[in-house]
Amino acid sequence: MKRNLLSLIVGTAVSVLPMVGATAASAEGEKYVLVSHAPDSDSWWNTIKNAIALAGEQMDVEVEYRNPPTGDIADMARIIEQAAASGPNGIVTTLADFDVLKGPIMDAVASGVDVIIMNTGTGDQAREVGALMYVGQPEYDAGYAAGQRAKDDGVTSFLCVNHSIQQPTLVDRCQGFADGLGVELGNSMLDSGADPAEIKNKVLAYLSANPDTDAILTLGPVSADPTILALEENGMAGDIYFGTFDLGAEIVKAIQSDVIQWGIDQQPFLQGYLPIVVLTNYHRYGVLPGNNVNSGPGFVTKDALEMVEKFAGEYR
Repeated sequence: MKRNLLSLIVGTAVSVLPMVGATAASAEGEKYVLVSHAPDSDSWWNTIKNAIALAGEQMDVEVEYRNPPTGDIADMARIIEQAAASGPNGIVTTLADFDVLKGPIMDAVASGVDVIIMNTGTGDQAREVGALMYVGQPEYDAGYAAGQRAKDDGVTSFLCVNHSIQQPTLVDRCQGFADGLGVELGNSMLDSGADPAEIKNKVLAYLSANPDTDAILTLGPVSADPTILALEENGMAGDIYFGTFDLGAEIVKAIQSDVIQWGIDQQPFLQGYLPIVVLTNYHRYGVLPGNNVNSGPGFVTKDALEMVEKFAGEYR
């Protein structure tokens, strides 16, 4: 899947879903908890919330979303501990910081709670903590593919705007892009922080100090949206090569207006939806996929926007 991307049907985003029509194999009180590292301010996770809501409705199970309001990883570790103590049938969680989160996850597994890692982490890390599988995008490979694409388009230098530099997977995106281009990452990765105003100002300062920069790579709406504003302010919107990871309403608009050349879709809908379906079927029927699931990457360009534009920020 590279250009023509499929979209799944939509549902309603809620934190906890009521039980609906019974099935022959359902067990009363089936409950799953998804724990993410995302702060409340990160709207990209709305797609995952919608996905687990739909999966819960379709599978006739209760699903709850929990996260640290400020994105604090230590707080997330405590949330995983609390989720395991609540006695769910399974936990789906990101692995944003392996060293901090491996303990609570392994304790949950040891207590008898089945775990699937999604979005952040790797298949190898999922196995190490005792999880059943990993569902997500291989981030270095995605960055490498993006770098090769940019190289074919004539890019030789770039700025990677990293809004969460403490997350190894985001660094992997920048490093993969550099390797795909065949250049050193060096000082091309900007530690922008997550504050929109700060991101915009840092991007403006970098481009002013490095006027020969060929391209910009952002790692999601958190960094892409302020970068769009920065380019509008300095007059470079549409003139500098711009690619981004992930999708969102402003990113889709920028692709439509030729400000962004492409977005890399890791399909967060599948990252939320599939683990709930897999866990439910595993507990009901004892069936489990034998491999990890790569939910991306897929490149979204202007000529493949119809379904993406319709569901951007909700299911795409």
